[in-house]
Amino acid sequence: MPKLAASFVSQVQAVVGEHQVLSDPADTWTYGYDNSRKHRAPDLVVFVTSHDHVVRLVRLCNEFNVPMVARGRGTGTTGGCIPLQHGVVLSLERMDRIVHMDAANRAITVEPGVLNQQVQECAGEHGFFWPPDPSSGAFCTVGGNLAFNGAGPRAVKYGTPRENILGLKGVTGAGAEIRTGVHTTKGVVGYDLTRLIIGSEGTLAIITEATLKLTPLAEAKRTFQAIYRDIDGAVHAVVRLMSQPITPCALEFIDGHAIDVIRDFSSASLPDNAGAMLLIEIDGPAAAMEAATQTMSNAASGDGLLSLKTAENEQEVAALWETRKALSPALRNIAPNKLNEDVVVPVSNIPALISGLDELSREFGIAIVNFGHAGNGNIHVNLLYDTQDPEQERNARPCLDRVFDLVVGLNGTLSGEHGVGQEKRDYITKEIDPVTLDLMRRIKREFDPKGLLNPDKIFPHTA
Repeated sequence: MPKLAASFVSQVQAVVGEHQVLSDPADTWTYGYDNSRKHRAPDLVVFVTSHDHVVRLVRLCNEFNVPMVARGRGTGTTGGCIPLQHGVVLSLERMDRIVHMDAANRAITVEPGVLNQQVQECAGEHGFFWPPDPSSGAFCTVGGNLAFNGAGPRAVKYGTPRENILGLKGVTGAGAEIRTGVHTTKGVVGYDLTRLIIGSEGTLAIITEATLKLTPLAEAKRTFQAIYRDIDGAVHAVVRLMSQPITPCALEFIDGHAIDVIRDFSSASLPDNAGAMLLIEIDGPAAAMEAATQTMSNAASGDGLLSLKTAENEQEVAALWETRKALSPALRNIAPNKLNEDVVVPVSNIPALISGLDELSREFGIAIVNFGHAGNGNIHVNLLYDTQDPEQERNARPCLDRVFDLVVGLNGTLSGEHGVGQEKRDYITKEIDPVTLDLMRRIKREFDPKGLLNPDKIFPHTA
């Protein structure tokens, strides 16, 4: 697109102040990427610090037909905040106020630039927590969590952001100010626009304030590591664990290939014949922990169990989780390039998924390592390859295409928490039929008539 008009830039500067605007390419470059490692530099970066700023800037962008992308800290993995049409990046990182902590009603109201960890710390001082716990919680923003419905291990018991929010304040792509939701834990007046906007990846509206629903901190927690001979043994255990009256607050799965990675690149001691591993965590009243521990230990036991270890103190808990946390950085030692997909299948179909992925790995010559949130079937499928290897470079994307076919064939979905963004945009028709997709496009047009808000995301290009 042509460079931005000088009159547009000067009006933007008048709204937020010159010191809140970046226009030098050396400064704007940083705001053109996210954790997908893709990049497209914006023409302008604008740091907003209030709801009014967002309203006025969105209306300016509509007046001058300038595309705009809302951005938090850029921790997403699907290219969701990359400004594909250049234009303006509205950085929300300086909208970082905790507006109101309402302990009496188990709620906290925050601006979108507040970090997930800041919410946890503030809520923790009052005996609460916010359930969404992505691995990037120390530096990802609440706005980003909501935009992509990003959750984490605790979602298996406590749900995703959609289940842990009361209401929103925001600005549509047309510049209209909206409030959605309620201040109560029940409410069915009108359509549920709050949960429509959550997970819409900034394509419908820019969130400027959110009231989050908090949960009391548990009195006690227990952590287990269960190692199985094969995938089937682990998945049968997952089914048993999820059938108990006590729902695990985390139930993580690691396949045999991932175990090999851990063994090679960490100090963890794991059996040579380990085919799968589960990390199991339960929480609840301290008085109930002994009985709950026995119940979950019994459920974890069964055919194929090689070992079951219970952490006795915080150091042992940290050591058990270290086996899981060692995975992502260790994968870079296998291959320099990675396609990290967060597919979901019904829990009973996990063995078929892993078996199918092994077949695709052999067929395409691409290493595939799998781990993730077993309790809800959310498996992180990592295709590892080297772009300097012509055959691997040629095979990576066709292999990914077949991975998505496999997932949909198993009644699964292409994403559980990373979203669609740019990375999965061209695969979305594998899951969503044309009539439904057209309805989604029409909803998008109602919120954003000119199509300026985070363009070229989610929806595949039409002929």
